[in-house]
Amino acid sequence: MMRKVRRKISRVSSVILSQSLSSYFNADKKKKPSSPSPPPPPPPPAANMPFHHRHHHHPPSTAPLPTAPFLFPRANSTVLPDPSAFFSPSLLCSPLPTNSFFQNFVLNNGDQAEYIHPYLIKPSSSSSLTFCYPSRFHIPAYVYQSFTPDLTIGAADGGARHVVSAFDDLSVTLDFPPSLRFFLVRGSPFVTCSTTTTTTISISSVNAFIDVSANASFTKHTLRLNSGQTFLCYSSAPMRLAQQGNSLLSAPGFAGVVRLAALPDPAYEPVLDRFSACYPVSGEASFTRPFSVEYRWEKKGWGDLLLLAHPLHLRLLSSDDCRVTVLDDFKYNSIDGELVGVVGDSWTLKTDAISLAWHSTKGLNEEGYAEIISALSKDVDGLASAPITTTSSYFYGKAIARAARLALIAEEVGFPDVIPFVRQFLKQTITPWLDGSFNGNGFLYDTKWGGIVTRQGSTDSGADFGFGIFNDHHYHLGYFLYAIAVLAKLDPAWGRKYRPQAYSMMADFMTLSRKQHANYTRLRCFDPWKLHSWAGGLTEFADGRNQESTSEAVNAYYSAVLMGLSFGDTHLVAIGSTLTAFEIKAAEMWWHVREGEGIYEDDFSRENRVVGVLWNNKRDSGLWFAPPEWRECRLGIQVLPLLPITEVLFRDVRFVKELVKWTVPALAREGVGQGWKGFVYALEGMYDRETALEKTRMLTGHDDGNSLSNLLWWLYSRDASAAEQSSFGWVRDGWFGHYCH
Repeated sequence: MMRKVRRKISRVSSVILSQSLSSYFNADKKKKPSSPSPPPPPPPPAANMPFHHRHHHHPPSTAPLPTAPFLFPRANSTVLPDPSAFFSPSLLCSPLPTNSFFQNFVLNNGDQAEYIHPYLIKPSSSSSLTFCYPSRFHIPAYVYQSFTPDLTIGAADGGARHVVSAFDDLSVTLDFPPSLRFFLVRGSPFVTCSTTTTTTISISSVNAFIDVSANASFTKHTLRLNSGQTFLCYSSAPMRLAQQGNSLLSAPGFAGVVRLAALPDPAYEPVLDRFSACYPVSGEASFTRPFSVEYRWEKKGWGDLLLLAHPLHLRLLSSDDCRVTVLDDFKYNSIDGELVGVVGDSWTLKTDAISLAWHSTKGLNEEGYAEIISALSKDVDGLASAPITTTSSYFYGKAIARAARLALIAEEVGFPDVIPFVRQFLKQTITPWLDGSFNGNGFLYDTKWGGIVTRQGSTDSGADFGFGIFNDHHYHLGYFLYAIAVLAKLDPAWGRKYRPQAYSMMADFMTLSRKQHANYTRLRCFDPWKLHSWAGGLTEFADGRNQESTSEAVNAYYSAVLMGLSFGDTHLVAIGSTLTAFEIKAAEMWWHVREGEGIYEDDFSRENRVVGVLWNNKRDSGLWFAPPEWRECRLGIQVLPLLPITEVLFRDVRFVKELVKWTVPALAREGVGQGWKGFVYALEGMYDRETALEKTRMLTGHDDGNSLSNLLWWLYSRDASAAEQSSFGWVRDGWFGHYCH
C-alpha cells in the first residue's frame, strides 16, 4: 500500500517539478497577467525516508532582497595579469572571461593558438592572423591536432597587436588596428575578415602556392598549395590577388569582407560557394526552456547561414526544429569527432530531463541500515576526534561536503541522533569562510577580472590549485555549496543569515548575466558551445583550456540545485539542473571512451576507458597528478564525490563493467591508495553489490571527501526496492535572479 502511495506522490512531484521549471524558463516570454496567479499547491510530503523521520522542506523566506548583491572583501592580487593589454577599453568595466575558448589570445603575448572549430587560430604581433586546418596525430597515450601555419592574413598598414573588441558565448571579434577585424565564430567553416579602411590585403603560407585562380568577377579565388591542400577565398568586392614569390599573395586597395575556407573534399565546393555570402558576426546561447539551449547568431550579408555541428550537437539537435537543415554529407574533421554542416541562424538543443534530489534515487535496502548506522556513528565521532586542519580551499571544501553527506545519509536511514552534531560541526566550519574570520585563508573579490579569489591565491598563483588565477572555481566552490545547501536545509535560520554569501559564491561560476556592470562573468566555467566546463583559469596552455574531473563539475551544478531546493529558488534549481544534464552528456560523449564509437582512433580507444585530461586540442591519458598507468586514479577522478547524481553520470552499466574490468589490474600495483580503491568498488557495486561490499569492508582508509558510511549508503542503494524522491515547494525568480541576472 505504501509503495502505491509513494508512486502517486512521485507522479505529483514530477508534475510540480515540470510545471515549475517550465514556468521559470517561459517567464520572460509571458505577458504580465491581468490578475495575480493563484498560490501554488502545498508540496506533498517527502517519501524517500522512513515515515517516522522525515525532514520536511522549509518554505522559502519572504525576506526582501538586499539592495545590492553581497561581495566578499576586495582583493589586492599580485598574481593576476592585467586585462587592459588585450581587451578594448569599452569592455574593461565589465567582468571578463577567465576560462573561455579564446583565453590564450589575452594572456602573455597573446600569440598562442586556440582551437576554434574547425581551425587552429593564432594571432601574431605583426598585425596578422594565422589559421590551420589541423591534422590529427594519435598514439595509445594521447590524441592531438598539430598546428601548421597554413594561411596567414594581414594588412600592409598593420603593426599593432590585436585587441578583443567583442565577445559572447559563440564568438570573439579580434581587431588588428588600423584596418582589419576578424569575426571568429565557433563552428564556422570560414575564417571571416572585414576591413575597416581601404588597405592592401596579404595572404601568405608556410607552403608554396602552386596555383592561384580567380573567377570572372575576382570575388572568388582558389588557392592550391604544395602541401596538397586547397583553400577557397571569397570577397565581397573584386580582389586581384597577385603572387609575390612562392608563398605570398597581395591585393592592393581592397575594402570589404574576405572569407577563407579549407576545402577538404572537392565535392564541398558548391556548398561553400552557396553559403559564402552570409557570415556570422556574433552568437549567443539562451537557456530559455528546461533542459535545452538555443543558439542564435547575428549574421550579415545575404542568404542562409552555414555552420558546423559537433557530435553532441547532432545528438541533441531538436528533431522538430524546422528552422535548420543538416547537411549529412558535408563534414570537417575535429578533435571532438566529425563536424557536420547545419544551415540555419538558430538551433535548439534538447537533452534528457534528469530528476535531482537529496537522497538515493531508488531508496536503500533496509538490510543495510544497521551496518550504515554503525558506520555513521564512527564517522560522526571522527568529526570531533579529527578536526579539519587544512587551509586549502579545495581540501577544506571536500571535508565539509563529506561531513554534510553524513547528515543526509542519517536522514535516509532514519538515524536522527547524529544530525545535531553534524549540523553544529557544519556551522562551526563553514561560517568562518563566509564571515571572513577563518584563520589562514578566506574568500576575496577581485575587481580586475570580476570574481572570487582566495587570500592565499591572491599572492601565490600556485596556492589552492590556482584558485587565485581562476583555476578550478567550480570544483572548490561546488564542494562549499554542497555543504551550505545541507546546512541551510538543516538550519533555515543560519541559511537566511548567510544566504547572500552563498549566492555570491554560486554566482561566481553560474551567473547568466550579460549586463555591463555585473559582478561576475557569464558562466565562468561552463562552455555553452562544447556543453561542458573548463577548469584552466588564466594560464596560457598550448592546447587551450582543459578539464580533468567531470564528476566534480557535475557536483558543482548539482550542489547549486540542492541550494536552490533549500532556499525554494526555482530559478536556481532550473538552471542548475540544465547545466548538470549537459555536463553529464558531454562526459559520456568525450571522457567515457567506448571502442567502436568513432570519436577517437582505435589505438586510443582500445587502450583507454576514460580520458585523463581533456584539452580543447588534445586528449591525454595522463592526469595532472598521476601517470596513465594509475588507472584507479583515472577512474576515481571521474567518480568523486560519490553522490546520488553519480548514478546518472554512470547510468550505462555496460560501460561501467568495461571500465571496472579495465581498472582492476592496476589495483595489484604496490602503493595503490585505499581511497582510490573505494571508488572502483563503488562502480563494481552497480552490477555486483555483494562482491563490492566484501571488498569495501576490507578497506583501511577512504578518500578525504569520502567515508565508509557513504560507500555503504551507495552500495545498499544499488538494487534496493523502489522508493520515491522528495518533493519540494517552489517560488519564482528571487535570489538567483538578483545575483545572476
